[in-house]
Amino acid sequence: MVWVRSPVYFYKRKNTYYFSKAVPSDLQHRFNKRKIEVSLRTKSEAKAAKSATALSDRLERHWDTLRMEMIYSRELGLVVKGGNHEPRRSTLTLAEALALYQRLKGTNKTKLFFEASDRSIRYLADCLGHEQLDEITSKDAGRFRDYLFDRGMSSSSINRIFSTVRAVINLSIKEHGLDWSNVFSGTYIPDDSRSAKRAPVPSDQLRIIQKECFELDDEARWLVAMISDTGMRLSEATGLLSSDIKLDCDLPHIQLVPHPWRRLKTPSSIRQIPLVGASFWAAQRIKASGQKFAFPKYCSEQRCNSNSASAALNKWLKLQIGKKFVVHSFRHSFRDGLRSVNCPVEIIDSLGGWSLKGIGANYGSGYSLDVKLKWMEQMSKSRLLKKQNA
Repeated sequence: MVWVRSPVYFYKRKNTYYFSKAVPSDLQHRFNKRKIEVSLRTKSEAKAAKSATALSDRLERHWDTLRMEMIYSRELGLVVKGGNHEPRRSTLTLAEALALYQRLKGTNKTKLFFEASDRSIRYLADCLGHEQLDEITSKDAGRFRDYLFDRGMSSSSINRIFSTVRAVINLSIKEHGLDWSNVFSGTYIPDDSRSAKRAPVPSDQLRIIQKECFELDDEARWLVAMISDTGMRLSEATGLLSSDIKLDCDLPHIQLVPHPWRRLKTPSSIRQIPLVGASFWAAQRIKASGQKFAFPKYCSEQRCNSNSASAALNKWLKLQIGKKFVVHSFRHSFRDGLRSVNCPVEIIDSLGGWSLKGIGANYGSGYSLDVKLKWMEQMSKSRLLKKQNA
């Protein structure tokens, strides 16, 4: 049997800190309450944290002792009169687990977080035909996988859904002190090979797209041009403020930072990107427009609608260079362009906001803007030479 340790919690009430910890489900028959809450008798957060940790450790040792007593009693055939050694069944439902997950994990998350978790749990409930957590078995996990495949989903989509379902159920197990294992952990999901690798846009096709952007000269084309020579993710570019674009300086660049309407994927996504070629042209057009948001058609203070931008731009790209390429293909082209001029991998990762590899990559303050610009300009010249030789 695997016993899941409950996390240590303490909270503040009327300037005094209190300790709170759920009684494990397999021991609830031994106590008159399902949760322990006591005053830590301090107003200091540091002292409260220390006291809560110590109290939690003592409780865990006490609970382990009680469990060992139960094991020895069973082996010797002893029964405690008036006691019930069967752990209480949980009445927790999927809807309750989801609400807990969204309440605790949803702080500062976008609408997409809530929509994705809602959808994943809805799929599970539809497949099972019920919402009781304690009735779900490992067999149900396999049935859920097959149900998603039958809906026509790819293995990558199913992996994302399973990841969300595991997270929702894991949190409920920990929060409620349940001695369950998560049946959705370790479920085998075969690779159906549906997820094709994104093809980078070739240099000749890239020139066609950028030429069209210059001629049409509208907000959507500014967005395409901006991405084509910066390698930004679509959501990163869509959520830009005009003030994030720095032109009145020696080295024009994008100052990419998170905003309330658009978070960034990883800490390394926060970066400076020099402006060259089509991206510099797009930056000038955006600044000249005088608008607060770089792309107000797709972004406001309420939300960054990169999905809408993706649908519109991919439809346009399909007409220009074929259905093989999508907006994200420019990000692949950007990396290939830097590779073609022998740009060091660490600088490529720094420019594209890819996670840095190795412990050493996290030391120091990173590459300066002028070093990044040097490689960006080499990539831009290389693309121009290919155009002239075509």
